[in-house]
Amino acid sequence: MSYDDLVGEALTVPFEGWDFGVFRGRMIEESGALPWSYEEMVKERLPYAGSLLDLGTGGGELLASFAPLPEGTVATEGWAPNVPVARKRLEPMGVRVVEVGDDDRLPLPDRSFELVVSRHESYDLDELRRVLKPGGTFVTQQVGGADLAEINTALGAEPHEYAGWDLASAAAQLTEAGFEVSWRGEAKVATVFHDVGALVLFLRITPWHVPGFDVERYGDRLRALHEEMRAGRPLTAHAHRFALIARPVS
Repeated sequence: MSYDDLVGEALTVPFEGWDFGVFRGRMIEESGALPWSYEEMVKERLPYAGSLLDLGTGGGELLASFAPLPEGTVATEGWAPNVPVARKRLEPMGVRVVEVGDDDRLPLPDRSFELVVSRHESYDLDELRRVLKPGGTFVTQQVGGADLAEINTALGAEPHEYAGWDLASAAAQLTEAGFEVSWRGEAKVATVFHDVGALVLFLRITPWHVPGFDVERYGDRLRALHEEMRAGRPLTAHAHRFALIARPVS
C-alpha cells in the first residue's frame, strides 16, 4: 500500500476497547518476553478473593478473560468511549462498570475490595488504601516512562512528561503511603512496527504518547519512516514495563 493509503486507513479504521487484533502482523510486541505474567498473577489470587476491583478496564476484554469473577466485581474506566463498550461486555457477567475522572477518585465505599488490580492504569494511593479491605492486595503492571521512547526520537518529538516513572519511584511511593511491596519486576521488550499505518494508528489511540500528534505536522518524518519500512527496515522500539504486588500495612 502507498503512504497515503496506509495513513488514510489508520486515521479512519474503527477501534474500540483495547482490542489490538487490528495490529496483528503489523505491530509485534514481544509481551511474552516479560519475565512475569500479569494475567497469571491475577489468576493465582482470584480464587481467594471475595471481592475484586479492576482499575482502567478498557473495553473489559482482559477482565472478562478472568471469569469466573467474584460476585459484585467492579471495574472503572476513565476514557468515555470505552465505558459503553465495557458495560456491554461486562454487565451481563454481573460486573458494575463505573466511569471515573482524571483525578483517579473512586466513587466506591471504604474497605470494599480484597483484591484491586490495575494493568496500565494510573492510581491514587490514598484512594487505593481507602477501598482495600484490611489484608487486601494490590496487583499492578505499569507502563514505564521510557516506553517506546524510540518513536519520539524518530519523529523528533519531545520525550514523555512522565519519563521518571519507573519501578523504583512507584515502589518508593507505595512504601511511603504505608504499603508493603512483596514482589516487584521491571523489563524492556522489543516492539516492532512494520508499516507506517500501524504506527499512525498506535499514536491515534494513545494520544498521550506524542501529545499533539498530527500526520501533517510529522509528515516528513513519517514519510521517511515509510521508506525505511518498505526497504525492510522496520521501526523497533522498546516497551518499558514494571509490575508490583503490595498490601497496606495494618
